[in-house]
Amino acid sequence: MKKFLLLQVRDPDDAMLTQEVDCFAESLKCDKSQISVFDLLGGRPTADHFSIFDVVLLGGSGDYSVAEGGDWLPPALQAMRELHDQGIPTFASCWGFQAMAAALGGEVITDMTRAELGAVQVFLTEEGKSDPLFGILGSSFLAPMGHQDCVVKLPPNAVRLAYSTKVENQAFKIRGKPIYGTQFHPELSRSALIQRLQAYPQYVEAITGEALDAFVEKCQPDDLQKLLHEFAQQ
Repeated sequence: MKKFLLLQVRDPDDAMLTQEVDCFAESLKCDKSQISVFDLLGGRPTADHFSIFDVVLLGGSGDYSVAEGGDWLPPALQAMRELHDQGIPTFASCWGFQAMAAALGGEVITDMTRAELGAVQVFLTEEGKSDPLFGILGSSFLAPMGHQDCVVKLPPNAVRLAYSTKVENQAFKIRGKPIYGTQFHPELSRSALIQRLQAYPQYVEAITGEALDAFVEKCQPDDLQKLLHEFAQQ
């Protein structure tokens, strides 16, 4: 039975604190008891702590930003580098994607002109189409999305796997390491995406200019949860 470690960056009262665990468990087709949680706002795991898990997961962040930083961020980024150095299988989505990119030498900025929310069309690069993991998705798909920060420069050892019309870097893998990252949320089903939108309604108006109820009706992402399950199997 595989053991998963989810690194979170969420306040204790964040409505999505437990929902995130549920979403990853559903995507991985595992029991929630197989997922342990570590809060990066309170410190970072040791190398020995990482070694007891089969897969590490990095998800969203609620109100925290790689671009804005904070005292908690340098230790968190050091944790990303340790995952890389140890070669631990890691899947990073949204905030985790940005954090892994920054930790390994990429660049992350806040740019509202490139903010994306809802179901966003994403296209695979040629490397993405031929990748043994991402190739299962087809050449394009509607991805669950919610971000204001974006990765404008990938790490030197990253292979770009996907892009959208607004954001050049939507997914990458690290050469020679079992590490993948996506700007989108493959762990979210449509219902889970709607729960996120309802939990953070201020972002709907700020990014889209639309009322929550009207925007939710248009959110019809494809089911990408198979990506995480396939990653864990590989």
